[in-house]
Amino acid sequence: MSNRPCKYYSVLVAFALLIEVHSARSQTVAARDGLMDKSIAELSNDLQTNRITSVQLVHAYLAQIEALNRKGPALHAVIAINPDALSIAKKLDEERIEQGARGPLHGIPILLKDNIESTDPMATTAGSLALLKNFAKHDAPVVARLRAAGAIILGKTNLSEWANFRSEHSISGWSAVGGLTKNPHVLDRSACGSSAGSAVAVAALFAAASVGTETDGSITCPASMNGVVGLKPTLGLLPQQGIVPIAHSQDTAGPMARSVADVATMLDAMVGSKHGYAASLSANSLAGKRIGVWRFRADRQQNIDVVYERALQVLHAAGATLIEVPTPESTRIEAAEETVLTTEFKTDLNVYLAATPSSVTMRTLGQLIAFNNMNEREHKLFGQELFVAANAAKNLDDPTYKIALADSKRLAGAEGISRVLANEHLDFIVAPTAGPSWRIDLVSGDQFPGSFSTLPAVSGYPHLTVPMGTIKSLPIGLSFIGPPLSEALLLSVGFAYEQKAKVNVHATFKPTLETEAEFNPIDRKKKSD
Repeated sequence: MSNRPCKYYSVLVAFALLIEVHSARSQTVAARDGLMDKSIAELSNDLQTNRITSVQLVHAYLAQIEALNRKGPALHAVIAINPDALSIAKKLDEERIEQGARGPLHGIPILLKDNIESTDPMATTAGSLALLKNFAKHDAPVVARLRAAGAIILGKTNLSEWANFRSEHSISGWSAVGGLTKNPHVLDRSACGSSAGSAVAVAALFAAASVGTETDGSITCPASMNGVVGLKPTLGLLPQQGIVPIAHSQDTAGPMARSVADVATMLDAMVGSKHGYAASLSANSLAGKRIGVWRFRADRQQNIDVVYERALQVLHAAGATLIEVPTPESTRIEAAEETVLTTEFKTDLNVYLAATPSSVTMRTLGQLIAFNNMNEREHKLFGQELFVAANAAKNLDDPTYKIALADSKRLAGAEGISRVLANEHLDFIVAPTAGPSWRIDLVSGDQFPGSFSTLPAVSGYPHLTVPMGTIKSLPIGLSFIGPPLSEALLLSVGFAYEQKAKVNVHATFKPTLETEAEFNPIDRKKKSD
């Protein structure tokens, strides 16, 4: 990535040079043989039976990153590599031999979105040049739990800068530190955001799984548009500490992987208690379920109808009853959400910045605004009007904010999803996660096709997306939305759908969908006399 700051470039290059040539070559062959495309359970079994080591697995993923992240299609999904990854892998290999495995994540490399703190020698930047020296003294709790489960923090992933809360005209997947993340299916299409790098890295086989964050759609949209599984958990299921915030009333971390089972395994570790999400998965869990069906309005996203109908047929064939239900009106919810996010952002970010190391000189949102104004790269593609609006907002004791918060939670939750579920005695709701990815537009910004993320995001209810097919090589996700703390149910029915639908979505790295032939006129031959 040509415009990445020298510090991040040098870390990646220096670490890559440590990889022996023969090892990189051998592990590239292993990647072609399907090593890195294996599930976490399969990798764990290979590690347990000494078919591979964690050191070899780290080498394999690093070779894949070296080949595709800055070279080849230049996906720009990984923003920094952990220089301690190999030494950590070696210790975990030794521990496995001497003491046995801690669990299914023992020695498995994963990636973290670069707004999540870890004590590894990588700054937590949120994609901003202002946080290049933000080296955490403590792991975020979700990272500490993953590390305790034996996961190897391989590196950090690129993101929409400040988790896509800086401008209404932003470019998803772009950050001043990491550049622009590309969709590995069609390279001139958006990877969506803000967890763009986390989704792309999983789709491109850069790690077994990753961790993203969501305030509204930042896990589910990139997961859907990059053809992977993503879970936005119930608000509060996972601790928010150690994550660069937007708004405490909606923010949450969440796992992303290539299968529902892998997401469930990640969630087990991230929750840190014996919930047994992975153990409770059942391929027969759709039988007898009553499912509410949401659709985009008739004049929107008509091109996904065939894919969606096929998915609904799979659910019905698996024994579920499908009930068409209206989508709650969202205009008032979105207006209230805007007030909530704008108000909470200033307060939450100022608290976060005040606790960063002394090496971080930006301590308030106001200082960040001034910093961005002085740095051309920060405002080269879009502005910071959301920053300015948030900085001008009142604080958390403002009556307008309190009313907006109560209204948004009630309208999206009790009078929204919960009412729909109760009225028809539904177990959960399905919907298309979003439309297909749009072409990247550096002039006009994102052309977002709409999604069903806002209701579960604002209410704080769980939202799972699973690949349901493609449109002209562009992945489309199927959303499973349920009541609070219904992760076990959603993961199990998502797993059942996945097993029965057998949707295969693999990155093909097409440069574009638009070919020269499609732009050329036909050859009209002159009619002979």
